[in-house]
Amino acid sequence: MANPIKLGVVGLGRAGWGMHFDELAGKEDKFQIVAACDIIEERNALAKERVGCRTYATIDELLQDEEVEMVDIATRSCEHYEHACKALAAGKDVILEKPACTDYAQFEDLLTRANKPGLPKLFFRQNRRFEAGFNELKRVVDSGVLGHVFELRLSNQGYQRRDDWQTISKYGGGQVYNWGPHLLDHAVQLLNSPIVRTNTNRILGAAAGDCEDHFSVTMTAESGRFVTVSISGSVALGVGRIYTAYGSKGTAIMTNNSMQLRYIDPEQVLPPVIADEGTPGNSFGKTGTFAATVEPKWIEKNYAVGGEDLTEFWVHVYETYRNNKPFPIKDEEVKAYMQVVAEINKVAVVKADDI
Repeated sequence: MANPIKLGVVGLGRAGWGMHFDELAGKEDKFQIVAACDIIEERNALAKERVGCRTYATIDELLQDEEVEMVDIATRSCEHYEHACKALAAGKDVILEKPACTDYAQFEDLLTRANKPGLPKLFFRQNRRFEAGFNELKRVVDSGVLGHVFELRLSNQGYQRRDDWQTISKYGGGQVYNWGPHLLDHAVQLLNSPIVRTNTNRILGAAAGDCEDHFSVTMTAESGRFVTVSISGSVALGVGRIYTAYGSKGTAIMTNNSMQLRYIDPEQVLPPVIADEGTPGNSFGKTGTFAATVEPKWIEKNYAVGGEDLTEFWVHVYETYRNNKPFPIKDEEVKAYMQVVAEINKVAVVKADDI
């Protein structure tokens, strides 16, 4: 017998209306939108017409709705902390759209208010954790076929002369809070070791406002492995997302959802490479300057992986909430990328025109 979670959606903009409502369509056995609220009445009317829910002008009114079990917060980034605190204080369980907060101290405070015995549940919406492309790259890295993976590069680049609220810092704008939570979360998963050092650049190139629309950060882990994340709306020849892993025995390149692999045949036993202090031959060959005495046998693969399923997040929330299954997105993992965000925010934004 279906036992859907009674959901109240707060914020009916690009995330709440344009993503969450669409993603929940067809999952009525797991979620029933019983309430929604937005400061724009026309949006409330659309929600009521679409799913027949009750609508409210403010989150405070929605929180008084006794049928609402869980509150889905999809308001502006700068409002996430305030609205999550209100919902948790009202005893409601919460789904919180990324970014979790725009201040690390706020994030730490949130963790004291939920996910402990006797307190409400808080689910961080890192929905791109379940992307096929990212998970295939992680599988290849973890398989060992690339040898010891020492460097990864995760990039998402394009060109947008953007002018909405997500270009304004007081609202929590900028790429660090827009695409940043997705790729930084992926980076934390791929490092699989505490981060000990970061190095950052933040540039305002093509967009309006006062936030970065181009940034890169290199995170070095305790293990020595490092990941560079680069996200930009100022790259005119951007090709979308490219994830690269460099290992001692091979390389993997995921371009959007297309994988390219080249690695040494694991069945080949190669002799150790020993440095020779002598003078090399005067031709390039087995005794020359660059070539090894025994050449590797390379395995090369090119294949497509399945596209992204941005609805899988909701299934995990339901299974955790109703069936007590472990939630795959751990608080400590979100904390790790939020700590990186805090380090990034210590670096000032520089306008490209001033460089």
